[in-house]
Amino acid sequence: MYTDFFGFTEKPFSLVPNPNYLYLSYKHGHALTFLEYGLAEKVGFVMLTGEIGIGKTTLIRHMLNKIEDDMDVAVIFNTNIMSTDLIHMILDEFEVEYTDGIGKAKALNILYDFLIEKYADKRKVLLIIDEAQNLSDEVLEEIRMLSNLQTDEDMLLQIMIVGQPNLRDKIQDPGLEQFAQRISVSYHLSAMTQEETGAYIAHRLKKAGGGPEIFSMEFVEKIFEVSGGIPRTINLLCDAALLYGYADSTKEIGLDILEQVIEDKGGMGVFTKQKLNNTAETILKDDSQEKLKDKISKLELRTEQLARAMNGQLKRTESRAEFCRDEMVSTLKSQLEAERKRSAGLEYMYGKLKGKYDFFTQFKRVQ
Repeated sequence: MYTDFFGFTEKPFSLVPNPNYLYLSYKHGHALTFLEYGLAEKVGFVMLTGEIGIGKTTLIRHMLNKIEDDMDVAVIFNTNIMSTDLIHMILDEFEVEYTDGIGKAKALNILYDFLIEKYADKRKVLLIIDEAQNLSDEVLEEIRMLSNLQTDEDMLLQIMIVGQPNLRDKIQDPGLEQFAQRISVSYHLSAMTQEETGAYIAHRLKKAGGGPEIFSMEFVEKIFEVSGGIPRTINLLCDAALLYGYADSTKEIGLDILEQVIEDKGGMGVFTKQKLNNTAETILKDDSQEKLKDKISKLELRTEQLARAMNGQLKRTESRAEFCRDEMVSTLKSQLEAERKRSAGLEYMYGKLKGKYDFFTQFKRVQ
């Protein structure tokens, strides 16, 4: 609607993830480097986390556009699934044919054959799982088991999991320790700075055929304040501000228009950093001392439970180490005993041969 008015070729602040509009802030650039390293080095698991709207999907799509032709990629978005459905879903995403109704074991064999075939053709296989924070512990364990699909030298399947910050908290659970150990590369994508926010807005305006002069400096500063440097919120506010500017027939968008946008959008789904902070302060003020004590008590209990879990794991590790030591000593003793018997046998044979040699020597001298 407003594109012609401002001279844009397209909407600069669309909410649809578009890799062509990717702005590589310092953190986004680091995240991309980590992801590309994980793929290049053929590590097993790669994890990317970040707040809602931080640009994870855009970054992944940008990376996929750069992937070489020798890689097959499948992306899973629906993560509210049962563990029994995972393998079938992976086969579907890779467009591998199979008979409906087959069990998990048969489906796993089909997937393994598919991976072996790709490996023989010197092709890489990448599975990306988005919104991974929704996965149950059982499904995460199934995913971990997929890392066992490998040759003596290479992983047959690389896996990239992408999710919100609570994904990091989830895999720190003691019950998912083995899964956490499989993650070779991970990066947490955080919000942009105020300077990066201004550069981000200018970048998108330029991409759409406009210029940064459309927004005032005060506008950009306020955008950062209320968005917290989250790209999706920035896009939503800037898009609305351009629409308001078009309605007012002004091509210079100032702070007054943005404040009107924020006021009107207050009940329409714009949750800004400022609002979140205000909400947190209200909760703290209204919370009674007893409730705070209860929260502290629960936190202490959780700490004790984690400590017991860690101590239990340490004892099991020490027990396994002691068992391995005793087993090694027993093996060495057996090998030593066998070597002694072998040595005694060799000495016996040597004595017999030497006796025959001495006899024939003396017999020859008598002749």
